[in-house]
Amino acid sequence: MDFLYSFVATVVAYLIGSLSFAVIVSRLMGLNDPRTYGSKNPGATNVLRSGSKVAAVVTLLLDAVKGWLPVFLVQLYGKPFGLGDATVGLVGLAAFLGHLYPVFFRFQGGKGVATAAGVLFGIDPWLGLATVATWGIVAYAFRYSSLASLVATAFAPFFYIFGDRVQWYMARPVLLCIFVMGMALFWRHRENINRLLEGKEAKLGTKS
Repeated sequence: MDFLYSFVATVVAYLIGSLSFAVIVSRLMGLNDPRTYGSKNPGATNVLRSGSKVAAVVTLLLDAVKGWLPVFLVQLYGKPFGLGDATVGLVGLAAFLGHLYPVFFRFQGGKGVATAAGVLFGIDPWLGLATVATWGIVAYAFRYSSLASLVATAFAPFFYIFGDRVQWYMARPVLLCIFVMGMALFWRHRENINRLLEGKEAKLGTKS
């Protein structure tokens, strides 16, 4: 029965993650589809290139919430149903993969930075804050969203391990979730990495 609950929670998390808010918000606000301009990535950074900061902020928050909500709910209500750290890791990863490969949008999703941040906040607010602060510092210093995302991604597992967790090794499924998300983020940013190396990456706030 525990397996069934865990399976259902994971599927629901994936469906929540499949809501591509960059596309939804842009349509509701009468903006162009973010998959048709700039990096063609349906995410908050590309929505910002439309010139609408409000749309970008709303997209960012909703993309983060859809990563945070499933993890938060499992941690809050899951124990009576036998849902532990393994399910926490599964639903976090499922929500993240839903953003990358959304079933409602022909499996064409974004890079997953905001959703991954939401998952981290769901796991531990301090973990999320540390990761987002790292992103903010790098983004402010260099004005590259992709570079900030990559650096924050690289540090996230270490923040988790060296945080206030005497028995962090007991939550290996969660650490595995963070690690897999990090690997996927680096893979999704491979073109950004090439542009950064070539000096062609667009800076924050650049319009398409």
